[in-house]
Amino acid sequence: MRRGEVLGLDSKGFHRLHYVEWGSADNDRVLLCVHGLVRNSRDFDELAQALARDYRVVCPDLPGRGQSDWLRDPADYTLLQYLHDMVALLARLDVRQVDWIGTSLGGLIGICLAAQPDTPIRRLVLNDIGPHVPQAALLRICDYLGDLRFDDEAALERYLRQTYVALAGLNDAQWRHLALHGQRRCDDNRLGLHYDPAIALASAQAAQADLDIWPIWQQVSCPQLLLHGTASDVLTLDTVQRMQHENPALAVQSLAGIAHAPSLMESDQVAAVVDWLRATQAGG
Repeated sequence: MRRGEVLGLDSKGFHRLHYVEWGSADNDRVLLCVHGLVRNSRDFDELAQALARDYRVVCPDLPGRGQSDWLRDPADYTLLQYLHDMVALLARLDVRQVDWIGTSLGGLIGICLAAQPDTPIRRLVLNDIGPHVPQAALLRICDYLGDLRFDDEAALERYLRQTYVALAGLNDAQWRHLALHGQRRCDDNRLGLHYDPAIALASAQAAQADLDIWPIWQQVSCPQLLLHGTASDVLTLDTVQRMQHENPALAVQSLAGIAHAPSLMESDQVAAVVDWLRATQAGG
């Protein structure tokens, strides 16, 4: 694993974006893996290792998460800002084409970039996200955001286990991995979650209505795989069916009984992504 940085520009100046990458730096097949709302790049360690012989796998921390800088103005935590930051990362990587895996927010970013004329995105994997998210789901997510602090890593891990019910299938080592890379040391010497608490403010503002980007989705034409947790409140069955109706070529992998969002750490989920990417590569 290697680490890198790139500068992004927001309304108050520059900020530093951190990323990790796996596989050969000389491989011209590049895969970007972009995490969810308050997660980080290390969520993809197992998937990245599984794909490192096929790709140069790059996993960024979005601003305000993981090792990337926090933004000075919470109002800058917007989808448009993330699009600009990912374009800066693509320029840094100096590649003409990429494949994209996006969990939740990372998938929304991927949809918006894949919809653009002359997009560099060649294949798109969406992890439990589509062009419509009900307001009720957005509000539920807002409920667990904030400046939470814990006395030790064990308490932080217990919180993660209680909050991220979709990850119930992980083993103890995987939970420890998430706790280790999902923590920061606070000014009171307690442990906080590894994201800027101000993201909660921006998220609450965005949750005033359903998220609806159907017109953008309709412009996406690259091959796509959709992972759908059948118990998800973020990606409903109605949305999945409409996505399939508008794009009959959409490949859908249903994950029975799993809520939002699948970990992409369990062996069957990793295999579904790896097999689809290899199959579509072989086909074109």
